[in-house]
Amino acid sequence: MTTPDSVTTPQPATTAAAAAPAAGPGRLGSLGPVGLVLAGGISVQFGGALAVMLMPRAGALGVVALRLLVAAVVLLLVCRPRLRGHSRTDWGTVVVFGITMAAMNGLFYQAVARIPLGPAVTLEVLGPLALSVLASRRAINVVWAALALAGVFLLGGGGFSGLDPTGVAFALGAGAMWAAYIIFSARTGRRFPQADGLALAMAVGAVLFLPLGIAESGTKLVDPVTLGLGAAVALLSSVLPYTLELLALRRLPAAAFAILMSLEPAIAATAGFLLLDQALTVMQAAAIALVIAASMGAVRTQVGGGRGGGRRKTAALEGTGPAGI
Repeated sequence: MTTPDSVTTPQPATTAAAAAPAAGPGRLGSLGPVGLVLAGGISVQFGGALAVMLMPRAGALGVVALRLLVAAVVLLLVCRPRLRGHSRTDWGTVVVFGITMAAMNGLFYQAVARIPLGPAVTLEVLGPLALSVLASRRAINVVWAALALAGVFLLGGGGFSGLDPTGVAFALGAGAMWAAYIIFSARTGRRFPQADGLALAMAVGAVLFLPLGIAESGTKLVDPVTLGLGAAVALLSSVLPYTLELLALRRLPAAAFAILMSLEPAIAATAGFLLLDQALTVMQAAAIALVIAASMGAVRTQVGGGRGGGRRKTAALEGTGPAGI
């Protein structure tokens, strides 16, 4: 998809990265921080494209179940979270975090089963963007909100006649869950050390979603090819990007990281074009560009406004969460 320290986590960047288990730089570190962030974004979005390719074999719910299950197993093995010594409030927080994570992924995968990957990610990113605008309360953010709404209008061709309305609804729902994910990611990070909370929440999400995946796909989930592809989706969409982003955050300011993460709709559109033959119209491409510009502007506004608030706002950026793909 770090242990966030902020109460509000406004930007669409990846928090779990900072919560991910520590990894040595090795050869990956030679990419440089910007290269690591872009590599993580490419991994996430191409993992999403692979998930779309897997859906005819396992169904949208089945793919989500496999992704959550494999990611949970990997994180639990790596993090080995402590189960004792936590309060009821701690467990309540991590359970809600897991439910939010499962809902975010489930809604997003239902969306990409119906509409192209690029527009789906663009609609999804509106969730954290709205959270950023509301959290900032600065007048300039009205401009960024208007820019994002203009992008949504263009993306829908004036009424979403060119996109499946159900897919649009699922993508917007995933965006709302992404905003909720950001909030509960921060709360979980304050209550659990290292990536323990993330690993436990991923396990909660996997347990909750597995019955849905089994109900939709049944024995298809244990097919060796399906299992292998599902594991690849989990590694590309969760484990690998978290590691890359962790390395990047050690050397890259959080604000710059968030701006780079705002490019994800464009990366998603590229992955959809290359792997899924999902070409965009000129209007859809312009819409994605507007939403990206709005997201970048909101990030810059959040970290650039006023003396004395820069450190607090930059810290808030570090508590943001990953895309739901």
